[in-house]
Amino acid sequence: MENVTLNVQGMSCGHCVKAVESSVGELNGVDSVNVNLEAGQVAIAFDSATVTLDTIKETIDDQGYDVV
Repeated sequence: MENVTLNVQGMSCGHCVKAVESSVGELNGVDSVNVNLEAGQVAIAFDSATVTLDTIKETIDDQGYDVV
């Protein structure tokens, strides 16, 4: 299991948190997703043998937010 914290721009409300947590959380291999709205960060625990970090980043991008 890998843990990563991504800096994400564009999140500003509870809807943003839910959108990111649910979309990333639905990916096979993702164990947990925690958004810190104030810090603009998303902490993710995932199995790198099942899902890649690039796929996770693309999923966040697809929700309209920028991984920096």
